Amino acid sequence: MKSKIIIFLSAILFLFSSCDDLLDRPLLTEKNDENYWKTEADLRTYCNEYYTHYFIGYGYLWGGTYIDLMPMFGFLTNDDIVVNGYQRDLETTVPSSRGVTTLTGSDIFISSYTGPNWNFAWVRKTNILIERINTRMGFLSDEVRNHWLGIGRFFKGMEYANLVRVFGDVPFYNKELDYNDMDDIYKPRTPRNEVMDSVYNDLQFALANVRLNDGTQNVNRYIVAAYICRLMLYEGTWQKYYYNNNERAKKFLELAVSAGNLVISSNKYDIDTDFRTLFGSEDLKGNKECILYRHYDAAASVTHPVATYCNMNETLSPNANLDFVKSFICKDGQPYSTSALADANEFDIENLIKTRDPRFEATFWNKATPKATSSALYTCKFIDRIGPELGAAGATLLPKYISSTNTNDAPVMRYAELLLNWIEAKAELETLGGAAVNQSDIETSINKIRNRPLAPEAISKGITKTTPMDIGNIPNDPRRDADVPALIWEIRRERRMELFFEHARLIDLRRWKKIHYLNDVENPDLLMGIWVDIPTELPDEIKDSNKDKLAVINNSGTKIIYDGTNSTQMVGYYSPVTVRGRQRAFWNIPGINVYLAPVGTNQIADYKNRGYNLDQTEGWPQ
Repeated sequence: MKSKIIIFLSAILFLFSSCDDLLDRPLLTEKNDENYWKTEADLRTYCNEYYTHYFIGYGYLWGGTYIDLMPMFGFLTNDDIVVNGYQRDLETTVPSSRGVTTLTGSDIFISSYTGPNWNFAWVRKTNILIERINTRMGFLSDEVRNHWLGIGRFFKGMEYANLVRVFGDVPFYNKELDYNDMDDIYKPRTPRNEVMDSVYNDLQFALANVRLNDGTQNVNRYIVAAYICRLMLYEGTWQKYYYNNNERAKKFLELAVSAGNLVISSNKYDIDTDFRTLFGSEDLKGNKECILYRHYDAAASVTHPVATYCNMNETLSPNANLDFVKSFICKDGQPYSTSALADANEFDIENLIKTRDPRFEATFWNKATPKATSSALYTCKFIDRIGPELGAAGATLLPKYISSTNTNDAPVMRYAELLLNWIEAKAELETLGGAAVNQSDIETSINKIRNRPLAPEAISKGITKTTPMDIGNIPNDPRRDADVPALIWEIRRERRMELFFEHARLIDLRRWKKIHYLNDVENPDLLMGIWVDIPTELPDEIKDSNKDKLAVINNSGTKIIYDGTNSTQMVGYYSPVTVRGRQRAFWNIPGINVYLAPVGTNQIADYKNRGYNLDQTEGWPQ
């Protein structure tokens, strides 16, 4: 992004300070709420803060954006990931606080990327923007006014959609709060459907009024549409699977499709870059898959740490588990269990690279490695191809590959995700009586993604593109849930492969009402890695220090622990002794709702102490 997107504008913080005494008022040459709202440039400056809040990319310095990947943040949990030690539990107790900065104990509220805390500061900021445009900027032309109102309503809709996704019912504020109005500040929760109807209206307005082009890397109608498609898919599927409200589901899914149509029909975007280059590029300017990206620049001290955990120098846990590996489609377009490819049911790294969709080779290191401490499968997705080669060779790494000084750009909103959101919304609408998904829809979405260019390095390994999907011959995966149609199952598979270690998986499980996929008692594949012949592939691991620590699980399900004498038996699915299942169950337990977050007891007590009532989140003890 431009520097204006990257740098937090501290000057904004004093715009709205109040003065009780006439002598305390600032000079007329200083920016304050009374003299600020004079030009369109003032609106643009005011909105710069939104960019780092909503469009985080790879974060900034040690900021924890890609928390699934980065171990210092404790990592999130989902069914793609296995970690050393106990697998992380979802939240099972009400926290003491869920305020502005309290992050402990929650798996979905660590950053703005994954979900907000119980904090309405960004709602207030946007209500101020909308109110000032309407009351103090009558000199604006209709086009300018509606564009900036659209920007404000877009960000407000995004904030409320995120709050609702996390907490369900939330207080709804449609005006600037008066700090002396306790009834408003301590208002009760507004029903989710009422809030989301307002979000729907705000996003529709934004879709109709935000400019098609407002300059490079500024929010435009296509960026708005891409986020609408994401947010409305979430709400539509939530309404379908959680509330069983098909009429409301249709409402939101139809807007998701409409927004997706706008982006697709523009012909401005394409899948024109190989998978690894997209995430490891030093400059994504002009990349047609990037609807929005964030630019990093060491000279401007704008860097991140994400590539560091892909460099084959750092040891890494979490890692991809066997369940995720088994989900990868084979090159003939079939799941491994029905594929006609030789060795499709072999799960060693050599055969996985040979038989799977090209995204597998682009996502992982090409050999089993103890650097991936829990599964032997090391993720290299968010780095170029040179860095891991140097790291594996023990070479000295450049700053762009280590610490928090990485400079590869982040694709914040990309066309591939838009296409997956769009086709899923269309497939869901088909189950609700909408038009059937046809081959043209598949060509526009799934097959366009499968036709992504291959990197020269992949071609040199014999990698080929995956067979296109045929709507008349959708695979019948034996692992498919009985309640999920085959087409939707395959769309979800495509999504899982494409968005690995990005923002989506746990959010997807919640909107599909599939949190039980995390049950490692019923699914032991969640606790295993790839198939490894340790004496042959990892001979250096056969050592005294690994006695009673190194382990594999054989095809009969028996865990074999290295005891110093049984090295020849150490062949199987990599699963060290330190890898353990979750300590607590968290589904179908009264008083625990793993689909929505509780508010803190401090927030409830604060309401009560002031004579008001704040209900606890649905499904949690009141």
